[in-house]
Amino acid sequence: MFTGIIETLGTVTELRKEGGNLHISIESTITNELKIDQSIAHNGVCLTVVAIEGAIYTVTAIEETLLKTNLAKLEVGNRVNLERAMILGARLDGHIVQGHVDQIGTCTKVDQKDGSWIFSFTYDAEKGNPTIEKGSITIDGTSLTVVDSGKYSFSVAIIPYTYEHTRFNTYKEGTTVNLEFDVIGKYVAKLMAAR
Repeated sequence: MFTGIIETLGTVTELRKEGGNLHISIESTITNELKIDQSIAHNGVCLTVVAIEGAIYTVTAIEETLLKTNLAKLEVGNRVNLERAMILGARLDGHIVQGHVDQIGTCTKVDQKDGSWIFSFTYDAEKGNPTIEKGSITIDGTSLTVVDSGKYSFSVAIIPYTYEHTRFNTYKEGTTVNLEFDVIGKYVAKLMAAR
């Protein structure tokens, strides 16, 4: 379980294919606090630490994960949003995030406003995932509030702190992102569809 509040950015140092799996090595300022078997969200994808060496740790993404997320597009030198699992009893500053990406989306527009940014995204309608205005959405692991909700599109407003401390400062038109829709909204939508 995660909150969608990004702790830090990590840098991909090595990518190694093994069968359908991808071993991803990441240099991070939190590596010295990690342990083997720990769950960490990488651009919103929950992966398990399998090795640690100095300031670098390694996680493995299986084929299923690579097919459903943007992790297959990673390159050495890319930055990734990182968040460790929440501590039970701590504040839930974002919203309930499972680290299970529902689908990918595409950035369609970036508008710079006076001191902030509006990012617009589209996503595949066939998955049936809902967004609602003022509801929660997770983009590459970042907990955000939906500003405008359209039919299979939405936008979010980004403050300078989030822009500077996450991958948002690298997004442009055509950037692929991982989307995790609000878990409560998904349950409500499923219950309504069953009626």
